[in-house]
Amino acid sequence: MDTKSQITIRTKKLGVLIRDARLAARRSAQECAEALGIKKSALRAYEEGRRAPSLPELETLVYYLDLPMEHFWSREIKSGSAPRHARLDLPKLLAVRQRKIGALLRQERLKASISIRNLSQQTGVSSARIKAFELGERPIPLPELEVLVRTLGGRVETFFDRSGPIGQWMISEETIQRFLEMPMELREFVSMPVNLPYLELAMKLSNMSKDKLRSVAEDLLDITL
Repeated sequence: MDTKSQITIRTKKLGVLIRDARLAARRSAQECAEALGIKKSALRAYEEGRRAPSLPELETLVYYLDLPMEHFWSREIKSGSAPRHARLDLPKLLAVRQRKIGALLRQERLKASISIRNLSQQTGVSSARIKAFELGERPIPLPELEVLVRTLGGRVETFFDRSGPIGQWMISEETIQRFLEMPMELREFVSMPVNLPYLELAMKLSNMSKDKLRSVAEDLLDITL
């Protein structure tokens, strides 16, 4: 295949991937054009494969659409796949979580050895309301949950979902945020596959007891001396 044909095919493919990325991000052509500082007709030309964007334009686009640069070298179509939360039965998950929160509240109350009546007197929340909360018969407004949990000597953070699909998503988002807060040199080190053995070693060392770590350190000293 000659060079001109390669460029034409690559331009067409880029157009398909740009449009796909825009649709997946639910952005209009006008919004993307404004982000790039170009006319809407120019963006259309990119999407239709009549023209190709520059690398800086592509970099700006991936930042604006919040997707990896590798997307434009992949064969994966994003807009044709279901959104990551689309298959979750959110009303059902919500109902389950409400019941679980009620059970956790009851567990905290029993652990604190406080009766419903006593808890009602201390918080001003009626006994009937607390009972309905614990049975999962009604959702607990967050301010009331905070008051009840605080009165029981607990922390509302312990009630956060950590095991369900939404909880796992939250953990993933927190992990990403912590990673982004790391110094740049550490992020670069962690993201390089060649450094994976060092990271795995660090994880193993972090799980060792002090005595075991001391033994390992002494063995290393014996080897290096």
